[in-house]
Amino acid sequence: MGLRDIAFGRKNLPGPRDDRLFALATASVTLESELGLKTAGKAAITYRPISSGTFTRVDTDAEQLVSSALSAAGSAVERKTDTFGFEWLIFSDPDIAGQVTSVHAVAAELTEQGFGAQLLAAPFRFEGAARPVYVIYGFKRGAFWPFIPTGQGQTRDNAAELELKAKLEDELPIEQDLTRWLGLFDAPI
Repeated sequence: MGLRDIAFGRKNLPGPRDDRLFALATASVTLESELGLKTAGKAAITYRPISSGTFTRVDTDAEQLVSSALSAAGSAVERKTDTFGFEWLIFSDPDIAGQVTSVHAVAAELTEQGFGAQLLAAPFRFEGAARPVYVIYGFKRGAFWPFIPTGQGQTRDNAAELELKAKLEDELPIEQDLTRWLGLFDAPI
């Protein structure tokens, strides 16, 4: 399949992979017990919006669905737009399983309505180390990667990320191509 096939609609791009997302709920036991990392109670899903009435309706419906479920559990959802124009739905929930479920619900709704290609990533924030630790799920490849910003500009702690990768490989589907480890600097979570 070439770029020309995709551009002229002869082949479809592969859809997002959210089937592996739930592995984080079980891996959180290892993160906490062996690494001392606990959920910070924040997760998000980020995606590229498009200017279509259908997308806006589906986007709003998904947010309302998750918002009503979270508010019933005493949690919340908030929307932000970053400087690159990506939309962020930010989930505040003390339970990692609740965060994963919220991310999955939005991803499933967007995918079901034909907008799965718009999904970028879902970062989950953890605390317990010297700096915040993010475990990010990439929808295109269905894999996780660690992200540990140093807090000094656009730099990251590569050594700590590789160490975390080695410790989580048995628990999570980890992105093996390090060039695909997107750094979500200034993530609003």
